[in-house]
Amino acid sequence: MKDLDFYVPAALLAIGFACRVPGMRRTWRDPLLRTVNALLIVASSVLFFAAPTTIAEVNRITGVPNYSAPLVYSILTAYNAACLVMIINWRGGPPAQARRASVRCLTAYALVIVALFTLFALGDASEERLRDLDTHYANTPFIREMIVLYLVAHSVAGLVTTWLCWKWSVKVHGWLRTGLVLIVAGYLLNLVFDVLKYAAVGARWLDDDLDRLSTNVAPPVASVSALLVAAGFIVPLVGPRLSTSWQSWSTYRKLGPLWRALNTVPTVASGSVRMAWWSSAELRLTYREAGILDGFLSLAPYFDRALHADAKAAAFTAGAEPKRAEAIADAAMVAAALGLRARDPEGAALRTEQLDAPPSIERARDLVPVSQAFRNSPIVEAARRTTARAGSGQS
Repeated sequence: MKDLDFYVPAALLAIGFACRVPGMRRTWRDPLLRTVNALLIVASSVLFFAAPTTIAEVNRITGVPNYSAPLVYSILTAYNAACLVMIINWRGGPPAQARRASVRCLTAYALVIVALFTLFALGDASEERLRDLDTHYANTPFIREMIVLYLVAHSVAGLVTTWLCWKWSVKVHGWLRTGLVLIVAGYLLNLVFDVLKYAAVGARWLDDDLDRLSTNVAPPVASVSALLVAAGFIVPLVGPRLSTSWQSWSTYRKLGPLWRALNTVPTVASGSVRMAWWSSAELRLTYREAGILDGFLSLAPYFDRALHADAKAAAFTAGAEPKRAEAIADAAMVAAALGLRARDPEGAALRTEQLDAPPSIERARDLVPVSQAFRNSPIVEAARRTTARAGSGQS
């Protein structure tokens, strides 16, 4: 397939837009998210319609040689406007002020689009050029002005957006800063694209030939630039969600040793729950935490507070920090309780007065260090072996 350097990034941007379609009904009133959606589809359209294959087809369908030129330039201008509006809404501030700035920006670039088509209609571009229109018609009246106008509009948007994003990026951190840095990188490439175009067109004005800069070098630069800019706008929106999911999966995995051990306790209600394969990490983590806490409740009659105190003292002696020592003691008490519960298959202790679990293991946020200690602490293993020997001695 021809023109993959145009169609592949266009497809990636279109896929990004398609992924956002299901949530558009809920977020349509949000100007920031609405602008992101417009940005994705416009960026994809720029690359799609700028491909020489598409250019030839549009010219054929319209019956106008080089009709794609003002069309592509107009879509590119709309993309510039969408980026500026995105920055305006993203930076926040009074809604009325952001709305006025957005309207002024859209009005200015709408006038540029009207001027592009007007200049094209006034000029003479009867010879179809699929790749080198900018340089071929660099000296043609009105077409020359159309080319300069779209380049100037593109450069102004690039300079303003780069300056705003860089100035903003030094004041923020995290995902937002990552997104702004990507946007700055993308717009710096945009400026490289403009420089290449200016050089090629300017060379024609001086009766020189640098067409290869416009036809061979500039298009790949534009493709990478569009991807970077689109990623920069998307990352701060999806990054926190991905980070939360990653943390949930990490916590879910770390709780595995403790959950699997407690899952052998007959009264753990969540052991019978089957999660659908598409269940989110957050939902899976919630069920796992609930299962562990249910297991603690069912083991409460078997908890040995004296063993807990001894394990905590041993952890302190080994140099553990207070929180780590508490987690080791909790894990040792749970390990011992599991041994005791295994020797009481009828659950006789459950019919006696139950003891409350220590407060530290009633808090879900403390479960990870308990699970890690349960898996690899020698103090926990010692408590497990001691309980096993005691059981063997009784039998």
